[in-house]
Amino acid sequence: MTKAFSLLLSVTLTSLALTGAFGADIINGKKAKKGSLLYMASVQINEKHNCGGFLINSSYVLTAAHCDKQGDMSVILGTHNINPKGANEKRYRVQNKHKHPPYKSPRTGNDIMLLKLSEKVKISKDVKLVTIPSKDRPMKPKSKCLVAGWGETEKNNTVNDLLVTDVLIIDKTVCQSEWKKIDVKLPDNILCAGGYETKSGACQGDSGGPLVCSGQAVGIVSFNMGRCDYPNAPNIYTQISKYTQWIKKVISGGA
Repeated sequence: MTKAFSLLLSVTLTSLALTGAFGADIINGKKAKKGSLLYMASVQINEKHNCGGFLINSSYVLTAAHCDKQGDMSVILGTHNINPKGANEKRYRVQNKHKHPPYKSPRTGNDIMLLKLSEKVKISKDVKLVTIPSKDRPMKPKSKCLVAGWGETEKNNTVNDLLVTDVLIIDKTVCQSEWKKIDVKLPDNILCAGGYETKSGACQGDSGGPLVCSGQAVGIVSFNMGRCDYPNAPNIYTQISKYTQWIKKVISGGA
């Protein structure tokens, strides 16, 4: 995934202090199959990829709150290849940004944002919606899911093609224990998947993209430990089901 799909939290060897750095790659990913993941969005600043996102309504894209940056924000939909030479006709301007009100930083949680597009998206053979949970529900550990995005690979090669990899949900107690080892207290309302006891996961550039389980988007890429030389601490996602009522309220308001 490209630079901004995921916020990297770098852990220094001396102080173990966390610092944010935008960007994330899909590690050990493969090119997404044609006709798959048609809800994926490239959230761009000044027409350059910044984060991932996903279409949940003909007028709204869901992404991470930390993806809000200064500049002209737009969204590319309906293509797996975001090469600027061919993607501009798929561009939608962002009319309004709705960050969850308590959001301050990924470390404190609520890392979720709705983007209202300037025009409705026509659902077609190239653009589809992805469903999100209708109510709060737990995720079973070891559930098989996927994460996708654009960006650098484990070899630091920038790519325009959408990459995807499989990950497993990690038990929250195990996840909290692993992060505690580096003096990080995880926020509430998160899911853990990938990066731990595996060579696959999200990395710089995947922020805002979806964690998809059984065809439903259940999480949003929020942060990881910084260096993506997996295995290390589990990747952290915002748990969408914890924000169902807020999402419904924003969309019903139409702003």
